[in-house]
Amino acid sequence: MGLNPELNRDLLTDRLLDVAEFSHAHWFFGNLYELLVKVPHRVAASEASKELPRTPFGAGSPGRYYAPLAPINAPAAVGALAAGWHDPLTRTSLMAAAAGSVTGAAATVYVLRSLNPKLFFSPEPLAEDLREPLLKRWYQVHAVRSAASAVALAAIHRARTIRLRSR
Repeated sequence: MGLNPELNRDLLTDRLLDVAEFSHAHWFFGNLYELLVKVPHRVAASEASKELPRTPFGAGSPGRYYAPLAPINAPAAVGALAAGWHDPLTRTSLMAAAAGSVTGAAATVYVLRSLNPKLFFSPEPLAEDLREPLLKRWYQVHAVRSAASAVALAAIHRARTIRLRSR
């Protein structure tokens, strides 16, 4: 005998929230680390070498740490919203989580397409007068990404807490 549809939907929501919470925690704390140790300053100023190529997944680049989980952040949060929409108690939290996640993803796409290639992946580091305005913009957008990931993570935690209390 199979599970009833509402139970299936609740189980799917819980699993998607598990994935979203883990991936957003990874994202938030990775963003915090990048900010605290000024990873962009270090990578943007580094000279290319055999050991440290200026590539998205070269040594020193945070890209290889984000690549496995970053693509599932927004889909997991949006999926949890869709699966959990029927529950009015968590709907607001799920909407905030999805909105934060999508906002952060959009800011990340901007960084990856418009800033990172110039700053980090050119054959040689940019001159400091060209690099500094780009780094300033990178940190401004990074603040948006960090805030969005914090909102998403807090909203996911809130939705999970409400779901656990209502059982």
